[in-house]
Amino acid sequence: MLNKYARAFFTRVLTPFAAFLLRRGVSPDAVTLIGTAGVVAGALWFFPRGEFFWGTIVITLFVFSDLVDGNMARQAGISSRWGAFLDSTLDRVADGAIFGGFALWYAGKGDDNILCAVAIFCLASGQVVSYTKARGESIGLPVAVNGLIERAERLVISLVAAGLAGLHAFGVPGIDVLLPIALWIVAVGSLVTLGQRVVTVRRESAEADAAAADASVQESAALQESTAPENENAARGSETA
Repeated sequence: MLNKYARAFFTRVLTPFAAFLLRRGVSPDAVTLIGTAGVVAGALWFFPRGEFFWGTIVITLFVFSDLVDGNMARQAGISSRWGAFLDSTLDRVADGAIFGGFALWYAGKGDDNILCAVAIFCLASGQVVSYTKARGESIGLPVAVNGLIERAERLVISLVAAGLAGLHAFGVPGIDVLLPIALWIVAVGSLVTLGQRVVTVRRESAEADAAAADASVQESAALQESTAPENENAARGSETA
């Protein structure tokens, strides 16, 4: 849902910066790699140490590379399948690092096995949600559904909550509870989204199979009609003989 509105807004905002990088000879792939490296480093350095505020600041600065690289590719007219593949693959790496960082915190000094499990579930379900769409599209289906919690929602909910929870270290009382709440919301929302996509793929595949079957029947009927006069002529010829 956020992808529809937020992405368009930030794309317009970041267009001048993308043009600046292109003029400096920076490639979209380089931005993708640097952005992912920054997200991974920020998540795995700060989050396991409980430094959620600074970790969120670092991650947020680098996560916008996901918008900048595509913008650069479009401006330069060099959009490619490789670029799309690299971007999508490294998005999964970045997401894994973020929720992995949360899991490491709760497995260590955070000392909460349940929230550790919830963070791991968020990590795994996010990967599967993305996979269902990619797999459905790879077999020729549109997977036309806007899920409840997609990647943009997962990142915004978890990072905003983590950043605010990090203010607890600056003396703000009780605010650290926001991160556990956010993780539960992302976990439940991801499960709902997975169900939405599975149901959509099942419906679309059934419709596609039915359409293919109808086309096959029509083709067979057309073939029979086209061969009928030849068979009739052959039969008459045999009668005359």
